[in-house]
Amino acid sequence: MSGEDRLIQALAQAKSVCVLTGAGVSTESGVPTFRDPQEGLWAKYDPAKLSTPEAFAADPALVTRWYDERRLACLACQPNPAHLALATLERAVRSRGGRFTLVTQNIDRLHHRAGSQDPIEIHGTLHVWRCTRTGELIEPGPDPFRSYPPRSPAGGLYRPNVVWFGEMLPEQALEIGYRAAASCDVYLAIGTSGLVYPAAGLTEVACQSGALAAEITLDPTPMSWRVDIALRGRAGEILPRLVAGESV
Repeated sequence: MSGEDRLIQALAQAKSVCVLTGAGVSTESGVPTFRDPQEGLWAKYDPAKLSTPEAFAADPALVTRWYDERRLACLACQPNPAHLALATLERAVRSRGGRFTLVTQNIDRLHHRAGSQDPIEIHGTLHVWRCTRTGELIEPGPDPFRSYPPRSPAGGLYRPNVVWFGEMLPEQALEIGYRAAASCDVYLAIGTSGLVYPAAGLTEVACQSGALAAEITLDPTPMSWRVDIALRGRAGEILPRLVAGESV
């Protein structure tokens, strides 16, 4: 039995499924990553150096403009077949009374737009901004901010509600993710490098807990030797096959 067939069979019987998605899923929708060459004004900037509290403190106008442009670029992208297949899989698992937990490292909300229910955004999202004075959260519309840095009615600066380098990931979200990985029947790591912790630790937890663990990536990862099934290829091609087989 091939790895795909084994996974299809396991998904059809699973009472609990946990999924971790990374940048590889978003890139298939055209969402740029930190590794992509920057263009125009941003070509001279290192994205990693714009993604810190220190950068925001030093030049909030520059940082918020960069993040707002990223937000608008994500809005111009559409969910791809991988996003849609995961939403379909979730509905199938839940329809038979099972549990489905989607944990994503992506900040673009394409899973939401594809129909996934309450994905756990462990790195936050570009589409929610937070007042640094009051903690108030807003969801900007489809237009750019009128000025940079944008200010709240209270006079505080708005910043994207993402987790910057040097900041802690949301403890409750991580706890939910780890609990789901520890108790699932089938675990999928999709489009993630397996290098970024603590998110990468979900795969180890699932493996240790006895779940059927699989990864779907273009290239091998540090966890490839640990999982039960490693499928190489585009998530947008593999996931629809798995979900179509699971629903037969």
